Amino acid sequence: MAEPDQKIETSAVHEILEIESPNKYRRKKFALTCATLASMISILLGYDTGVMSGAIIFIKDDLKINDTQIEVLVGIINLCSLVGSVAAGRTSDWIGRRYTIVFAAVIFFVGALLMGLAPNYAVLMAGRIVAGFGVGYALMIAPVYTAELAPALSRGLLTSFTEIFINAGVLLGYVSNFAFSKLPEHLGWRLMLGAGAIPSVFFAFAVLTMPESPRWLVMQGRLGEARRILLKTSDSKEEAEMRLADIKEMAGIPESCTDEVVVVEKRSHGEGVWRELLLRPSPTVRRVLVAAVGIHLFQQASGIDAVVLYSPRIFEKAGIKKKSSLLGATVCVGISKTSFILVATFLLDRMGRRPLLLSSVGGMILSLLGLASGLTIVNHSEEKVGWAIALCILTVLTFVASFSIGLGPIAWVYSSEIFPLRLRAQGGSLAAGVNRMMSGIIVTTFLSLYKAITIEGSFFMFAGIATVTWVFIYVFLPETRGRTLEEMEVLFSKWRWTLDDSMK
Repeated sequence: MAEPDQKIETSAVHEILEIESPNKYRRKKFALTCATLASMISILLGYDTGVMSGAIIFIKDDLKINDTQIEVLVGIINLCSLVGSVAAGRTSDWIGRRYTIVFAAVIFFVGALLMGLAPNYAVLMAGRIVAGFGVGYALMIAPVYTAELAPALSRGLLTSFTEIFINAGVLLGYVSNFAFSKLPEHLGWRLMLGAGAIPSVFFAFAVLTMPESPRWLVMQGRLGEARRILLKTSDSKEEAEMRLADIKEMAGIPESCTDEVVVVEKRSHGEGVWRELLLRPSPTVRRVLVAAVGIHLFQQASGIDAVVLYSPRIFEKAGIKKKSSLLGATVCVGISKTSFILVATFLLDRMGRRPLLLSSVGGMILSLLGLASGLTIVNHSEEKVGWAIALCILTVLTFVASFSIGLGPIAWVYSSEIFPLRLRAQGGSLAAGVNRMMSGIIVTTFLSLYKAITIEGSFFMFAGIATVTWVFIYVFLPETRGRTLEEMEVLFSKWRWTLDDSMK
């Protein structure tokens, strides 16, 4: 039988739990809502990528354009998003993370309207260019905002929302292709592209209800506002104060300072960051930069956008000829890509970044080898080989699934969390710019590449690049799970790039 003192103590514990649990739940719900709203801007890129894969079938016939013009049309958005990503870093340091998201939505809205109303190829290209700038802004700012707002233990989950919504956008684009494909040719593709303007309006207004990044507020000296936001997004008051103290230290503000507003140095708006990143980086910053840029370069160099954008062409080469069947198969690609990203979100903060990355890229290598082998058999057989066609379809699905379970979301998570506070926005923009540049190179040259070395040769090449990607991850990327953003600089300062240390 419990003693009276024990009863009182037990009762007190239950009382505390009854008070703290709802508050903790509300804080987590608030952080989840903010991360969701910020990440939803990524739907714009996914939708544009997915919808264009089917729309180009109809655009080619309606506007009478050739494969070279298709390559430029498809790839120009990625090259323009490179510029948008780089510009977004400085913009977000100047006007804040939240208003940069709004700015991205407005730019994309204009681009989507131009594409939907385009009377000819020139106006369509102009719309793609404008939309590209908006996509670049969105890609850079969403993971940075989420990483700066989220607690360390759930940062992987929340930051991976960017990739979830990219995949959801791809699937919506595929569904839009299928839904509008029955309309007259000249009307169908315009509705496919113009529909992208609708969600951008919602995002612009929804984001205005969100708080600003607490780390950006500290960089501006607005400590009172930052503290109130951290209290809403941390598991406890103690954790909020600890996070605030770490951010103040990284921002060069004395820990003893408790003022609501303080005067900060001029560099709080991002001045001098490019010099520190590229011209005179410390050994630690150089390691961070190589890791962030490298993972984004390899993410796209492995051929994911070629598969997503040109999946109807790949299935056609595999032996599927009917347009409705081609679009139906691409919907399956979107379902596979979206389903497995959900698996990744729940494993990121449990398994860690490295195990998921290595297993993901391993699956991509096997899938690319299988796809290349299947295409070889199909294209060198005089008769229709059913099992080889099935192998091509299956390996496309396993390739996008493998990508989604690791390399897809983690590239954005990793690059958004490893840069020091003073370099995060512009460092993240540089990594996103490299991502878009490599994507642009891949999608603007894929048709010419497979005509030069055959389509199966292209995928054997991508398999080789994916193998190099696996080695890069194994050697150069330390585990970051569970560490605060302020601990990353210490982690990379101690990280030695050897095979023995890569297992840490």
